[in-house]
Amino acid sequence: MTLPTILTRIIPAAAFLASSVVSLNAAITINGSGATFPAPLYLRWASDFKKANPDTTVNYQGVGSGAGVKDFVAGLTDFGASDVAMSDDEIAKAGGNVLLLPATAGTIVLAYNVPGVQGGLKLSRDAYIGILLGTVKSWNDPLIAKNNPELKLPDLPVTVVARSDGSGTTAVFTAHLDAVSADFKTKVGSGKSVQWPVGVAGKGNDGVTALIKQTPGALGYVEFGYAVHNAMAMASLQNKSGNFIVPTIESGAATLASVNLPENFRAFITDPEGAQDYPIATFTWLLVKKAYPSADKAAAVKAFVKYGLTTGQSVAPELGYITLPDSVVTKVLAALESVK
Repeated sequence: MTLPTILTRIIPAAAFLASSVVSLNAAITINGSGATFPAPLYLRWASDFKKANPDTTVNYQGVGSGAGVKDFVAGLTDFGASDVAMSDDEIAKAGGNVLLLPATAGTIVLAYNVPGVQGGLKLSRDAYIGILLGTVKSWNDPLIAKNNPELKLPDLPVTVVARSDGSGTTAVFTAHLDAVSADFKTKVGSGKSVQWPVGVAGKGNDGVTALIKQTPGALGYVEFGYAVHNAMAMASLQNKSGNFIVPTIESGAATLASVNLPENFRAFITDPEGAQDYPIATFTWLLVKKAYPSADKAAAVKAFVKYGLTTGQSVAPELGYITLPDSVVTKVLAALESVK
């Protein structure tokens, strides 16, 4: 990123910094729960926001998107977080008192632990669909080997690692798999929780990460930042154009660049068409109320979210997330102002 680009992003953020400082009569705590996918970033925002606002504490628990939506709908939290936008039915259960606000974005990767293969693995669509359906059982299967002639693939069983909890990461991942494979759509389907034909399961992105690292032959889906910060090998995936794309911040940003957010901010990117697009990228949403029971609570939530959308965006790449485009930030900030 060039210096002018950095300044362009920082200067508008600075303009919002003053309005991200809460002026309250007493100390206040706001509680949130939900997606583990963006949890490292939200926890960083909460810590940094506290330094600028000593009287405001933000507690966030990464419990999975499914649990986060349930907590928010039940009124147990002040805000929620989900990697898949709430459905019409979920919004209705919340009495319509919810705004879905894209807060950051990222990619979902297939991380692996294959002895002797430290990187460079390419997986075609047929290969990774076969692995996840259990028809490709060994790492030296011809379907994997044909795109990896330079790698010494072992005769080792593939152990698929999936999520055990209701997960937006799972929903986004399986929506992509449904889009590229009629066989997967028929046999497994998509959603926050699905019945995988093979493998083992861990709770949260951190649980899946731990299982992959401790299991030779494992392959599983996790958020890019988790894989990077745990020094995990990640496969290049074949996109719709037939190209094998390495998961990076830049390839994920290329995917999101062509997305035009609708008025309700619910954008689903199941199979991007760009030649250099990484195939599995997504926005992730904060869930806030349109109306809070107290003015102080509303002010605190608005200030925290505004901080994340402005100043907080600068740390996103550091933690493995994609900085939101300025056009998206402008739209979301405008919607946030309606919170009362």
